[in-house]
Amino acid sequence: MKILELRPMMWTEDLHGTIGFYTKTLGFTCGEVNEDWGWATLWNDDVAVMFARPNEHTKYDKIGFTGSFYFNIDDVEALWKQLKDKVRVCYGIENFEYGMQEFAIYDNNGYLLQFGQEIGAEARA
Repeated sequence: MKILELRPMMWTEDLHGTIGFYTKTLGFTCGEVNEDWGWATLWNDDVAVMFARPNEHTKYDKIGFTGSFYFNIDDVEALWKQLKDKVRVCYGIENFEYGMQEFAIYDNNGYLLQFGQEIGAEARA
């Protein structure tokens, strides 16, 4: 068995607001929306995420996730400059000793999104 892809399915109570956040703010493309299912899939290059309204298949109390979604990108500084004044920031751009320059924001649902890029030893904190 070979795992071919990981495509997170995240809950949202505001499907159209979420589609707007990911397309207008983060540059994703909406691949498909199914109003009957309350579901959408969004793409940014080879990365896909899906969103769905809570339904009868899963016990639902509230939107929640106990981690973050980490995106490795090729120009973290440019994305930081583009987003920093438009989103709710968790922490600003930093160089970390483990070799990443990164920042974190929250999406419109409250999910934590981290964006990082590998850096050389001379740039590490």
